[in-house]
Amino acid sequence: MHSVCSQATTVPRSNFVFDSRSPASPLSKPINLRFCGLRKEAFGFSGLTHSCSSRVRCSSRGHSKEISASTGNNGTPPKSFDYDLIIIGAGVGGHGAALHAVEKGLRTAIIEGDVVGGTCVNRGCVPSKALLAVSGKMRELQSEHHMKALGLQVSAAGYDRQGVADHANNLASKIRSNLTNSMKSLGVDILTGVGTVVGPQKVKYGKVGFPDNIVTAKDIIIATGSVPFVPKGIEVDGKTVITSDHALKLESVPDWIAIVGSGYIGLEFSDVYTALGSEVTFIEALDQLMPGFDPEIGKLAQRVLINPRKIDYHTGVFATKITPAKDGKPVTIELIDAKTKEPKDTLEVDAALIATGRAPFTNGLGLENINVVTQRGFVPVDERMRVIDANGNLVPHLYCIGDANGKMMLAHAASAQGISVVEQVTGRDHVLNHLSIPAACFTHPEISMVGLTEPQAREKAEKEGFEVSVAKTSFKANTKALAENEGEGLAKLIYRPDNGEILGVHIFGLHAADLIHEASNAIALGTRIQDIKFAVHAHPTLSEVLDELFKSAKVSF
Repeated sequence: MHSVCSQATTVPRSNFVFDSRSPASPLSKPINLRFCGLRKEAFGFSGLTHSCSSRVRCSSRGHSKEISASTGNNGTPPKSFDYDLIIIGAGVGGHGAALHAVEKGLRTAIIEGDVVGGTCVNRGCVPSKALLAVSGKMRELQSEHHMKALGLQVSAAGYDRQGVADHANNLASKIRSNLTNSMKSLGVDILTGVGTVVGPQKVKYGKVGFPDNIVTAKDIIIATGSVPFVPKGIEVDGKTVITSDHALKLESVPDWIAIVGSGYIGLEFSDVYTALGSEVTFIEALDQLMPGFDPEIGKLAQRVLINPRKIDYHTGVFATKITPAKDGKPVTIELIDAKTKEPKDTLEVDAALIATGRAPFTNGLGLENINVVTQRGFVPVDERMRVIDANGNLVPHLYCIGDANGKMMLAHAASAQGISVVEQVTGRDHVLNHLSIPAACFTHPEISMVGLTEPQAREKAEKEGFEVSVAKTSFKANTKALAENEGEGLAKLIYRPDNGEILGVHIFGLHAADLIHEASNAIALGTRIQDIKFAVHAHPTLSEVLDELFKSAKVSF
């Protein structure tokens, strides 16, 4: 991923409200690894008890934090409320929180200024999976060697660009309708407009040009998500220089497209474009491609996903200026050395996709009304998603989930955080273990991961004084993978041999995104290798890749 994404700044809020989308957590200091799974952090704060009132100190495990209303001159909380819970932002995170709140008996409203579903459903995970489904089938049909090995003969495969685009759009519309109907059927009030916090437990919402409405709630969740981050010097015209928002519409398939950033977004779109006939050039600020992945998995993925395809790349460079195509001239990209800042090269291509990550969508939320200052646009929260004000105090009854807090920029992480918050406001303390949340990249083959990479695990082991072991299994030994003629792949387990704790699992291969959940659930439940290796898996299935992986681990007791 283009390293400038770690410098993401606040993006101005307009009438629109977005939610989060589209791995592994550093140990020494938080960094930002953006979008579609590159996790920011999974740090462990010491716990704070939930039953705290205003201006009271609550402590747990030796730590304390003052909880303050932080309202300044904005009045006092209302004595009665319109709702038990108001959620600002109806993306996947807000939707998950709303459904769980209704299940818990809370009167719930959700405020949405754009369309239900947020980034994930409308401009992220959902339509991109439709395009990737097409690219996967095209790639299979175009592989004469693959078809011949299965005894199949297929004439030249082709595609209809508009038909492919319609498939993605129709899927997004269907999922958006499903989300809307699910909330309506359960009695969630959907309030249309831009939501702004105006004081303790008080929100206003409304459309531009119309009077605002004021509503109150015992608890408020901010779930406004993120937008594509575009570095300075890059001019986006939506036609030849585009973000993922534009690319998902598939208005064209350029002959040659440069992709700035080789993280999840860039990798997935390289899979789509090359399957549809484009040549791709990656521009990556760091010294190697796919910097957010476990290094061993990244090297294998490069050998399979990059080297054999019509893809070249420039690493260790910044794209300082990108000018859209105009008057018959191509898109021009000026590159400089990432370290020396000396001019390096100028590229001329048909199109450029800016895949440098995501920036939080938090301006205009009214956070200044409650003395909250964002950090590079992110809303500061503790491990229970409780918002922290400028003085380091917790703001009562205010939470922030998903991309807007930057803990882990994944749609399903946002939903899990929302569910965790609802548990807390209904009286059950809950802290989400972010190291148990899986991530996936839906290339062909897929990449998935949960927990720590090997370098992160070894850094943790050195600090805490324990040994790390690694076990690996190949898809080439799996009957089902071989039956599909898809034996290219690797599963990797990082663990503690002294107690069997699973530190991380990384998979590259057929249906890796589906296989990772056995590992993520094991981490979430605290299951050790010495127990999970006795689990029985149906034969012949791809799940036996994980079965063999756990069985091959050597635990010392």
